[in-house]
Amino acid sequence: MKQDNQLDKPKIRHSFTAAAAGYDAAAMLQRQVGGLLLNKYPLQIYPGMILELGCGTGFLTRLIAGQAAKRAVLALDIAMTMLTAARRKNAGMSIDYLCADAEKLPVATGTIQQIYANLVMQWCEDLPAVFADCRRVLKAEGQLVFATFGPATLQELKAAWATVDDYTHVNQFYSAEQVSNFLASAGFVEISSETLVFQCRYASVMALMRELKGLGAHNVNSTRNPKATTRQQLQAMIENYESSKLDEEIVASYEVIFMRASV
Repeated sequence: MKQDNQLDKPKIRHSFTAAAAGYDAAAMLQRQVGGLLLNKYPLQIYPGMILELGCGTGFLTRLIAGQAAKRAVLALDIAMTMLTAARRKNAGMSIDYLCADAEKLPVATGTIQQIYANLVMQWCEDLPAVFADCRRVLKAEGQLVFATFGPATLQELKAAWATVDDYTHVNQFYSAEQVSNFLASAGFVEISSETLVFQCRYASVMALMRELKGLGAHNVNSTRNPKATTRQQLQAMIENYESSKLDEEIVASYEVIFMRASV
């Protein structure tokens, strides 16, 4: 089963490749969520390799490696530019890097003890298949830990665009219940989750959109408008969104689902 609004994988790869240079400046929420993820679900005591999916520029990788003691850490990302930035920022740390697609893991069966993924799973087109492959590569007593966006993410931006047309302008995300069902179907057990809503403030809608662009978080749904958005459409959306300003700022909500599942 795939998302109703299927993702454009080449566009995802291109977006994150292009975003690498300015990613860290725009990634405050990603860093906050990554730190919380590791605090909520710390490394296991078992020996064995730790795999991070979608490592980006290496913030969570650095935290994991700092706690991993002598355990091997493998950081994977679909964009070579992200891996290059991560290697540079984490120079001197014992981390291996792999440029690959999280949906097609080039990893041997039963060789990974733990998998971490921070705000990555929402970019996977076939999430049930991803979980099945994660289950394949994990060892006995291994665990999968990740944070992903939920359906209430950017609900204010969705509502503003809905006044303009019926196209999908904002990426759509699975609910915690749906994700849990996918995990169970893949053979995972002891599935636990916690959902938090982060509300970030921006001086304007354009400031929000610049941040999303800096993160590589473009609209990658195949049901997006095939034509370029006109200036009039964009202005109408902005006026609708900014009509609800609080203290001269707009609010953008991010629903984040923290999950852990065991083999």
